[in-house]
Amino acid sequence: MRKIFSMVIVAGALAVSACNTVEGVGKDVSSAGDAVSGAANETK
Repeated sequence: MRKIFSMVIVAGALAVSACNTVEGVGKDVSSAGDAVSGAANETK
């Protein structure tokens, strides 16, 4: 029982950290897209 509980806790911690990582990547991609859009608008 203790082993299963420990595995559930570890899996939950990994799931939470993965969500934060994906959110961070999304923000980075969004800011890169904004930079490209800004450069394209300046070039017009």
